[in-house]
Amino acid sequence: MLTTRQEKVLEIIIREYVKNVTPVGSKLICDELNCSSATVRNEMAALENAGFLEKTHISSGRVPSEEGYRYYVDNLMKPREMTGEDMLKLQTIFNNNKLALNEVLKKSLEIISEITDYTSVVLGNSVTDNKLQKVEVLPISETKLIAIIITDKGHVEHKEMKVEGVSLDEITKTVELINKLIIGTPIHEIKEKLEFEIKPIINQYVSQHEALYNAFYDVFNDFAMKSDKTFVGRTKILNQPEFNNVEKIKKIFNKLDDENLLQSIEEDDKDINIYIGNESNLDEDVTIIKTKYKTDNDEGTIAIIGPKRMEYSKVVTLLGYIKDNLNKK
Repeated sequence: MLTTRQEKVLEIIIREYVKNVTPVGSKLICDELNCSSATVRNEMAALENAGFLEKTHISSGRVPSEEGYRYYVDNLMKPREMTGEDMLKLQTIFNNNKLALNEVLKKSLEIISEITDYTSVVLGNSVTDNKLQKVEVLPISETKLIAIIITDKGHVEHKEMKVEGVSLDEITKTVELINKLIIGTPIHEIKEKLEFEIKPIINQYVSQHEALYNAFYDVFNDFAMKSDKTFVGRTKILNQPEFNNVEKIKKIFNKLDDENLLQSIEEDDKDINIYIGNESNLDEDVTIIKTKYKTDNDEGTIAIIGPKRMEYSKVVTLLGYIKDNLNKK
């Protein structure tokens, strides 16, 4: 265990490095702790020998190590109160009963990414766990329309369809037929029902049945194949000075595209899990903070991805707020 003064020194260095991204020297710590420079240098040397600090080649100052951040998170971090402005932004989303669950998640994470300048991601259950609740279409031109698929778990999917030589009346009849015959069907079974239940009778109602059948088949096929992983502020990570190396960013983005990587990180029983540096499986300069959410109809994981010098207490508070409000919906 560290002494109280060593903990104070570590806390100051982490706070200043997170804020300024420059190695922290002894003078600032001397002024804050009212200690002599020799005392502070001795404490910094002790922290470096213990593996909590690192010395850079470009400065006599120190920066936190992965172990230093871990000690801070496990022993020193205190909850940070949300600002009234941040809370109001999020509460406006959660109080909007017109929004489907996936829209609430996406919009709340857009706010988190805006507040923190980090990347957010929602890892839901597979869409194949959803059942069809309703299909709607919105014409946008003579040959294009938007198909809207709504599931029992609050997922809303929009897909543009292109159909030529088909009247609005025929489109309406097709949608009515789909809603009548396959509502309540699991998403992964819809293609089979379209083939064996809708296709044989659609020609009785619609002259251009082949074109409409193919269009709707493609919509449901794309939806069934869709990964329930949504990134928000994906390029926010580029705003951090640690990630100005093109090869490093390529490597991180390739790993983020891996369907299983974020899901595969083992989680313990903590309410919010923090994976620092190499623990993240992404990059030694990356931190991932994850928490699970659960509603009456759905469950999944929210993750915030940012630099290792992340504002940990701020992110933990924001994630906790989102989790609590989702659990109430």
